[in-house]
Amino acid sequence: MPRGPGKTIAQNKKAGHDYFIEETFEAGIVLQGTEIKSIRAGRVNLKESFARIHNGEVFIHNMHISHYEQGNIYNHDPTRARKLLLHRKQISQLIGATQQKGYALVPLKIYIKNGVAKLLLGLGRGKKKYDKREDLKRKQVNREIDRAIKESLK
Repeated sequence: MPRGPGKTIAQNKKAGHDYFIEETFEAGIVLQGTEIKSIRAGRVNLKESFARIHNGEVFIHNMHISHYEQGNIYNHDPTRARKLLLHRKQISQLIGATQQKGYALVPLKIYIKNGVAKLLLGLGRGKKKYDKREDLKRKQVNREIDRAIKESLK
């Protein structure tokens, strides 16, 4: 695999809608057998996934990695809990932050970097309903402004 910034495989677009992302962490993923081949093929879904800290280790739950078609008996359980690789200092920082009310560990995107699968993990504070409405209004106003600018340039 070529070296470089890598390519994004899957993104969790709903995370930006449901959470204020305050900090991000890049984590490696412990994978089994054919999982990396499925990830490289783009057969990953982060929609319902979440991360938890258990016994000083970070795990991602409900991340769906589809079966590899040529994997036969070596295939994996698609939604098993997978361990994330972070530095000890980062994990202790996450433990302190997630114990506060309203904070959660949210997977933002999965990508291949230097031939290795990485997960961008965000520390997010949950949005209230009025915050979500305000964001939608702001996006709509920005869209209308962009349209008006585009029309005036024609």
